[in-house]
Amino acid sequence: MSEESIKQIVQDKYGAAAKRVSAGQGSACCGSSPASSGGGCDPITANLYGEGEASAVPEAALRASLGCGNPTALARLQPGETVLDLGSGGGIDVLLSARRVGPQGKAYGLDMTDEMLALAEENKRKSGLTNVEFLKGEMENIPLPAGAVDVIVSNCVINLAADKDRVLREAFRVLKPGGRLAVSDVVVRGEVPPEIRRSMELWVGCVAGALSDQDYRQKLAAAGFEAIDIEPTRVYELRDARQFLTAAGLDADAIAPQVEGRFMSAFVRARKPF
Repeated sequence: MSEESIKQIVQDKYGAAAKRVSAGQGSACCGSSPASSGGGCDPITANLYGEGEASAVPEAALRASLGCGNPTALARLQPGETVLDLGSGGGIDVLLSARRVGPQGKAYGLDMTDEMLALAEENKRKSGLTNVEFLKGEMENIPLPAGAVDVIVSNCVINLAADKDRVLREAFRVLKPGGRLAVSDVVVRGEVPPEIRRSMELWVGCVAGALSDQDYRQKLAAAGFEAIDIEPTRVYELRDARQFLTAAGLDADAIAPQVEGRFMSAFVRARKPF
């Protein structure tokens, strides 16, 4: 599948998700299971944010969350820092970041989908925050100058990119010396047969593309990052995907030994050298 085809699929899926939220039709869930009462998709997007965080943002921002982690909580943002969220969607992580860095800091959100950007701008308006700016663009060509931000966060989006090396090089470019990458993403651990991997990735991340933990480390190092660490935060068990795999025509029982515990959400940390 070409890079442009992947981008179009991502735009279509996330544009439709934004429209559902804007129309008040539940969550932006893109997994196989229906939206839970909490507004997320079990087990991928559910229960990622604490009660205090959920109440600190507009309801539509929470319902539009399609992430697999809570990078703003794990990134240890400091007052006065400048933060960039790659693939910011409805804006939940941008708004939470803006509150953490305070009025002396700044939070940027970058997204390529018009519908998500419109939803994010509305959520910004409802939040009353003034240290937030949403940018239209692609992760492969971040519309910011070199050395512009202290921290880059992202929530289950880098796995959707067709050219991850370019994304990581761009992230490195816009970080200040000593700046840090702190992203949540889907990671694969160990070998998985290609046809099963494709189905599992579709379930976990809406489109295929998750890296192995080893490949992630290698790509980060190739982009220039150091102090690389990948910490699992939620392991997806086979029982979670059973309905999806059955609908895809796969025998969940037969493939259990090949996928059990190998797909996970992880917190990926790295630093740009000083």
